[in-house]
Amino acid sequence: MSNKKKYSMLASTAAVAFILAACGNGDNGDTTDGNGVDDNGASEEEVDDVDGDDNGNDEAASDEPQPIEFETRVENEGEPIDGGTMSIGYVSDSPFTGIFSWELYSGNPDAIVMGYTMGTLIGSDENFQFDDSGAATVDVDQDTNVVTITLQDGVLWHDGEQVTADDIAFTHEIIGHPDYPGVRYSSDMQNIIGMEAYKAGEADSIEGITVVDDLTLEIEYESVGVQMLQAGGGIWSYAAPRHYLEDIPVSELESAPEIRENPIGFGPFKVDNIVPGESVSYSRFEDYYRGTPNIERLELETVPSSTAVAAMENHQFDLFLSMPTDQYENFENIPGYTVLGRGENAYTYIGFKLGEWVTEGDDIDQPQNVPNPDAKMANKNLRQAMAYAMDNDAVGARFYQGLRSRATSPIIPNFADYHADDLEGYPYDPERAMELLDEAGYEDTNGDGWRETPEGEELVINFASMSGGDVAEPISEYYMQSWRNIGLNVQLLDGRLHEFNSFYDRVEADDPNIDIYQGAWGTGTDPTPDGLYSRYAPFNYTRWASEENDAFMEDMLSEEGFDTEWRAEVFRDWQEYFMEELPIIPTLFRNEVFPVNNRVGAYDIGFGVDPDTDGAGIHTWYLIDEDRATE
Repeated sequence: MSNKKKYSMLASTAAVAFILAACGNGDNGDTTDGNGVDDNGASEEEVDDVDGDDNGNDEAASDEPQPIEFETRVENEGEPIDGGTMSIGYVSDSPFTGIFSWELYSGNPDAIVMGYTMGTLIGSDENFQFDDSGAATVDVDQDTNVVTITLQDGVLWHDGEQVTADDIAFTHEIIGHPDYPGVRYSSDMQNIIGMEAYKAGEADSIEGITVVDDLTLEIEYESVGVQMLQAGGGIWSYAAPRHYLEDIPVSELESAPEIRENPIGFGPFKVDNIVPGESVSYSRFEDYYRGTPNIERLELETVPSSTAVAAMENHQFDLFLSMPTDQYENFENIPGYTVLGRGENAYTYIGFKLGEWVTEGDDIDQPQNVPNPDAKMANKNLRQAMAYAMDNDAVGARFYQGLRSRATSPIIPNFADYHADDLEGYPYDPERAMELLDEAGYEDTNGDGWRETPEGEELVINFASMSGGDVAEPISEYYMQSWRNIGLNVQLLDGRLHEFNSFYDRVEADDPNIDIYQGAWGTGTDPTPDGLYSRYAPFNYTRWASEENDAFMEDMLSEEGFDTEWRAEVFRDWQEYFMEELPIIPTLFRNEVFPVNNRVGAYDIGFGVDPDTDGAGIHTWYLIDEDRATE
């Protein structure tokens, strides 16, 4: 799965505005561990603290929040009960769309609810590299540029049909189809021999995809790279049931009842009922290839962030996903629950609109991001000044009790081999911000208190941000006040926050009224950033591109990358370049927490844990009491 596919848009209240799931694996868009990302909330008074005093000094900026050491596994003593129903509260202020398809979904909420049922093919270890723990294995032949995917026998769809190599071919045919309406057609797909001809309607099949037998698929690529050994690194590791979906036109799949109402997967639980945007009921799949799940039923329900703590106090659910980290102090000691935690494969950011997505034109050989040198936010000094004006150390400390920290790069610390931990990023420095604006000619020429453009024209910056949780509005207001403090007239788009789906519709469509926006990405499990920041990435919502960045993306994906030390150096150089050009301001690295009721026998959120270990795979979950524990 390419991280293009595997990036997820996050609905993060403070940091956003997102996850694409965008793609996700999307992960954490598309993992099957049932663990998601969070929507958050905070109080108006907290923003006053973050704003600092009249002298522009904020005590919080110098405070170092004490790191919280979380456990990633819990075991509760007791005999497993027979079956039972496990209730899951998914905390979200944005309803899930209900697109049960890895090929077609685009928002992280859908990835969360799909994770229990649709199934993924290939397992990975603690470094997110492919291993042999999944329904299929993968072999990458560098000499022939051929990837071989081999399925286990006995992996069944929920209707009893065997998952076959042809189903893996079919998922590629959906994404590559000329009428495909989704966002997964990326450079990874274009790298497959014959895919572009198939996409253009010039071929009836994809030349590079060969079904060897029922359980074996070969895919020939133009080139293979080391990233293809990584989960989410270029190999699309999903299947779609050809026998169930092939008679539906690809252009109509997204709205088909086979996707929206009665989906089938090969995961541990089957979908029984969907209330769009609100809840999903699942029952165990007796013939799941890892073994029949211990728990008989799952009931997932969306919970508004404003009532999440009350739901936990009332012991309403056995497991909470995307619990608001800004409310951590209000729920960390609620009796009857153990709170697990880990670093999240996600970060939040402020994006600058720098161009547009162009699908055709005289100089366009394929859809791509085309920067506009005259865009309002095209001046690098302006972007850097806005970064220095933000005190994200204070935001992480005050709003999230230290569960979030100022981001210094678009490569998260979980990717330890590739994250440039020596980068300082943009610490709070309003004086430097004003110097940068002065140097670039952004000055208040008419005495109205706002800086004009270097050409002397009025400068009003329209800021799009997303609703969700108590913290969304106050942090958006804090950021706008921070920019106003350096003389920039920043206004909230339409004077209000926007709901998740409509927000991303407008961002993706390059709404000309949006100059900057607040978003968040779930990174998936591959550090390679081409799915978000290459010239040809639809998820590159800033529409930034440069020849130098093109060269970095090419190097990261080249065969030379099999020399992992060389590749890591390319990543470090790219991060330094990216943080200088600053098409986005990475704002916060995130932690995620998972309150687990004490009647759950075992639950494990560690990365790379053997999925057959109690608590690590969904099928191994079990309950030790009929009633939810209250202490």
